[in-house]
Amino acid sequence: MSRIDTQRRRWLQAFAAAGAFPGLALAATAPADRPWRLALAWSEEAPNAERLQCTGVWQQAGERFEVAARRVVPTRAHGLAQLASGDLLTVARRPGLWMQRWAADGTLRQEAWAEPGRQFNGHVLASADGRVLYSTEQTHDGGAGCIALRDTLTLALRDEWPTGGTDTHQLLRVGDQLFVANGGVPTRPETGRAKLALPTMESSLVMFDLRSGQRHGPWRLDDPRLSLRHLAWHAPSRTLGIALQAEHDDPAQRASAPLLALFDGEKLRTVPAPADRPAAGAGYAGDIAATPDGFVLSASRAGSLMGWSLRDGWTAPVPLTEACALATAAEVNTTCALGAERAWAGGRPITLPPGCKPDNHALIL
Repeated sequence: MSRIDTQRRRWLQAFAAAGAFPGLALAATAPADRPWRLALAWSEEAPNAERLQCTGVWQQAGERFEVAARRVVPTRAHGLAQLASGDLLTVARRPGLWMQRWAADGTLRQEAWAEPGRQFNGHVLASADGRVLYSTEQTHDGGAGCIALRDTLTLALRDEWPTGGTDTHQLLRVGDQLFVANGGVPTRPETGRAKLALPTMESSLVMFDLRSGQRHGPWRLDDPRLSLRHLAWHAPSRTLGIALQAEHDDPAQRASAPLLALFDGEKLRTVPAPADRPAAGAGYAGDIAATPDGFVLSASRAGSLMGWSLRDGWTAPVPLTEACALATAAEVNTTCALGAERAWAGGRPITLPPGCKPDNHALIL
């Protein structure tokens, strides 16, 4: 047996062992007439040995993904959203300066650059009627976070709602409620992503009533060095799951920090790390998705996917190098997870396009 065949067998055995892993083994493959199609951001090798930053669409062809549409973007992209029209939105990674609306064939529809004195913080979504975009942003003067209300077609700024926090990151609409995570990590635009004065960080969760614009909260965790970053909604239990990123000075404390927080509408609490493997998540969750049983998180620094069930707690980690982007297909109850070397999609590994490394987030089309 060749080395490649041996490696493939080991991967299949590892993934087969995930039968109890929430949401990942519910469908062995995508339906035969519906190969996986993902909208995502990635970097790829350029002829001059530099890496291009891209957004676009990947489509499954057998046991591999191929680039179906591709756009080169000014800087690294982060969050994506899809409109009812089929158009897609991409926002630059924080501190970000651009937002784009584009068609699934890669055609640019509209581009906006951050107004003077403010930045994009990487996430955007549309209102229920599609007329308004909600974008997480912040000002350079003091770093105050806000939800910007922008025109869907022109991307022009129309209004803003202060979040009462800093480092405002992902937002999630659930009915008439808009949940927002204030990451709380102090930064300055002139120093990019350098983290400053971490002992002063103050992460929080807030919620806006979309009918009135009224802000509720904040809710905070007991440990101030846990940054709330990404959000997923578990509809059956009406629970919000929040992916955490630890910012402790002590490496051991950081590695064993919780990956998951839960909000039930009244109380925000952490889920302790697995007792038998407290450092399994390495204190860093890159993304989160809801599953029928609970949530799955990508433990990027640990190189694994970690599932948590409301009934059974933590399940065994599934290996995936630099695991990050998670995308769910609710209609078939399955999840696609992307790593640096391959994807794990609905019960099987899929090879990535040559030279391409996916970024933080993806959407199933």
